[in-house]
Amino acid sequence: MFIYNITMKVDPAIVNEWLQWQKEEHIPDIMATGCFSAHRFFRLLDVDDSDGPTYVIQYEARDREDYERYIGQFAQQMREKAHARWQQRFVAFRTNMESVN
Repeated sequence: MFIYNITMKVDPAIVNEWLQWQKEEHIPDIMATGCFSAHRFFRLLDVDDSDGPTYVIQYEARDREDYERYIGQFAQQMREKAHARWQQRFVAFRTNMESVN
């Protein structure tokens, strides 16, 4: 299993609208690409929230090839859509993980 992990710090002034957009539009759009089989959405606890809350979305892919297909065919469009809507009101960084069994 391959995990595409996105961690985001969100401006507190937009957090409620941003959460709704994530749940109703952005996450469904990413899942509709067919590159991921599941996702999990978290709020980080015990971190400094003075600049806004921190969220993590983990997308589960069968393998690295599905993730690479997402990056090559869909990622740029999804990032542009997010930045067009929210400009500089959130910061995101991405990491990849794989299951170790």
